[in-house]
Amino acid sequence: MSDPFVVVGGDAAGLSAASKCRRTDPDRDVVVFEKGQWISYAHCGTPYFVKGEVERLDDLLSLSPEDAGERGIDLRRGHEVVAVDTDEQTVTVESAGATFEQPYGDLLVATGARAISDPIEGAPLDSVFTLHGLDHAAAIRSYLTPPGEFDPADLGGGDALPEAVVERYGAMTPPETVAVVGAGYVGVEMAEAFEAWDLDVHLFQRTGYPVPGFGEAVGEAVAEHLRDTGVTLHLDEEVVELRGEDGHVSEVVCESGSELDVDAALVGIGIEPNTELLANTPVELGASGAIATDAYGQTSVERVYAAGDVAEMPHMVTGEPTWDPLGLPANRAGRAIGATVGGDPSPVGGVAGTAMVKAFDLEAGRAGLIDEERAREAGFDPVSKTITAGSRSGYYPGAAETTVTLTADRETGRLLGGSVVGTDRAAIRIDTVATALGAEMTVGELERQDLGYAPPFSPVWDPVLVAAKVLNGSLP
Repeated sequence: MSDPFVVVGGDAAGLSAASKCRRTDPDRDVVVFEKGQWISYAHCGTPYFVKGEVERLDDLLSLSPEDAGERGIDLRRGHEVVAVDTDEQTVTVESAGATFEQPYGDLLVATGARAISDPIEGAPLDSVFTLHGLDHAAAIRSYLTPPGEFDPADLGGGDALPEAVVERYGAMTPPETVAVVGAGYVGVEMAEAFEAWDLDVHLFQRTGYPVPGFGEAVGEAVAEHLRDTGVTLHLDEEVVELRGEDGHVSEVVCESGSELDVDAALVGIGIEPNTELLANTPVELGASGAIATDAYGQTSVERVYAAGDVAEMPHMVTGEPTWDPLGLPANRAGRAIGATVGGDPSPVGGVAGTAMVKAFDLEAGRAGLIDEERAREAGFDPVSKTITAGSRSGYYPGAAETTVTLTADRETGRLLGGSVVGTDRAAIRIDTVATALGAEMTVGELERQDLGYAPPFSPVWDPVLVAAKVLNGSLP
C-alpha cells in the first residue's frame, strides 16, 4: 500500500467516508482503524435501547464488520492510532501489545467526542454512568434488569459486548431512585427511559428550564410535561458532588447545599471533541476546541481531513465555523470527504444546529439562531415572536396545540432560527424552518411558501406559516 486513504475512527463520519471513497475510486486502498469493537452505530438510539423499545444492540448498527469487508474496506477493530506524523505521512498504531507504522496518502481524523463529568466530584463511583456509546448503554440496561431475568445474550452485540461489565452490573440489585444530572438531549431522553423501568427519577438542571438550547418556550413546555409524567425536576440546581458508600453512589449534593439519596446517577452535562491525537501536529483547532476545517473538510495540513463530532463546520446563518456534534452533519461530511479523496471534490456543506428531542409524548425541534444574545453577537438585530396554533384542522380528531417561535433580523427580515414544540408531529415541522434557513429566506418569503394542506395533517395555515406571518407583521 503506497497511497492508502487511512481513516481513524469507525463510526458515522469514518465509515461514511470509507464507503464513499471505495465507490468513487474502487481501486483506492482504504484502511479504517477503530480502537474499540463497535462500528457505525446509532448514538441517538441508545436511550431507547436502555428503555427497552429497541430490543438488541445489533438493531442500532448501521454497518457490520462483514458489510465493511464486502465493500472492500480494510477495517481493523481493536487498533488505536496513538500518533500522527504529518511530515512523513504516517500514523502510529497500537494493537494487542504491538506497535506499527501505517503510511497514508490521505488521512481522515474521525475520532468523535466523549462524555464529560467534570467538575462533578465522585463520577468514578459504581452506578454513575454517562451515555456515549453502546458499552455505556449495555451497562445501564444490565443494571436495570432484575438478576433473575438477566441474560447477556439478550443484549446482542456478539463479540463487541463488554461481557465482564454487563455481567457485573447484571448481578446487582436494580436501583429504585436515579438522579439524572443535566437536562439536555441525553438527560430528558434518559429520564423517560428510567421512568419506563418504574424508577423514581430526579432530573437536575442548573438553569431555569430543561433543554435550554431549544429556547424558553420549548423549555417551559418540556418542564410542565415532565412534571405531569412524574419526573421530579430540580431546576436552578447545580450538582457538585456524587457521594458513595463502599464505592457505590448513594447521594447527590448540590451547590445550594441540598442533598438527595439515590441508587444510581446518569451524568449528561455535555461532550468534548477527541482532539488529543493531533496535539503534537501542525493541525489547527478552531475557537470551539474542535478541529478547524475548510469547505471540503480539509484541515490546516494538506491531505489531512476531519469530520464528525471532532470537527467544526460552517454555520448556515452566521457563516462562521461552529461545532455541531450531531448525526446528520457527521454522515454528510464523511461522505463528502470520501468523494473528495476519491477524486470527486465535494463540499461538506453547512449546519444550522437542527435538532429534535422527545420528552415522553412531547416533541421539540430547533434550528438556527434562537438565542437573541448569540444573534446579536453575530451582528444581527434579532426580533422574536411565539405563537400557538393547531397541528391539524380544528374539526379533525387528534389536533393538538403546537407552539412555534421564530427569530428574524429586524433590518433585513432574514430568518435567523426557530423552535417548535407539541405532541402531534411537532418536531418534524422544524425541517421547514431548516430548509428556509438554508435558502437564506426572509420571514416574508417563508410566509409565502406553498406548504401542504389536508385536515388530517395540517390546517390551512401551518403553525410555521402562522409564526412567519405574525413575525413578518411586526417588522418595519
